[in-house]
Amino acid sequence: MLWRAQIVGVDALMLYFGDRIDEKLSPLILEAKHRLQSGLAERLVEVVPSYTSLYLQYDLLRDDHASFLSAVEHCLRSLDVDSADKVAGVIKHIPVYYSQESGPDLGNLAQRHGLSVEEVIALHTSKIYVTFAIGFTPGFAFLGQVDARIATPRISTPRTKVPMGSVGIADTQTGIYPSVTPGGWNLIGRTPLLMFDADRSAPAFLQVGDRVQFTAIDRDTYLLQGGML
Repeated sequence: MLWRAQIVGVDALMLYFGDRIDEKLSPLILEAKHRLQSGLAERLVEVVPSYTSLYLQYDLLRDDHASFLSAVEHCLRSLDVDSADKVAGVIKHIPVYYSQESGPDLGNLAQRHGLSVEEVIALHTSKIYVTFAIGFTPGFAFLGQVDARIATPRISTPRTKVPMGSVGIADTQTGIYPSVTPGGWNLIGRTPLLMFDADRSAPAFLQVGDRVQFTAIDRDTYLLQGGML
């Protein structure tokens, strides 16, 4: 079996598919989510995918743990890695103005790793990242994993105000601040895209499972696309 279940509430189960961050788990978790939403639609109250797990909440008026788990097992009985490989999320391209002006930690991060700023940008834009989870603040997507040559711990003293659209790195993950918030990630650039808009039908620009590729743009393009400095 590719997963194990744990009771985490009077009406909730957590399915675990692994015990550490792994990009290969994301399509497997998404495939499980799709199967359960299709097979147990009216019995599910909430489904929340994350790095290695899938949280399931069910209707206590219809199910108990035993009956719900039995239904889950039925839905996932043929789940395997090959079937999950077909569920790769869409690729979304995110333009980023990389600079000391828009990413105040870019220079220090490059120096820390013995790289030039251009090499840091090249490494950050060279990968396609997986959206592992959404959280911290509405629309904040945790993406991974960055090249080991630019993986960097959080800054020692978090900022009280990180500008909206800031792109950061924390350990092996990268992410974009969708709004002005406190934060401790190393800031290396900024995107003009609106990552969260409550008036959109899908407020968050990124969803769990989406794949992301960053593209470097210059200052003029950033400003023309609505970016602010």
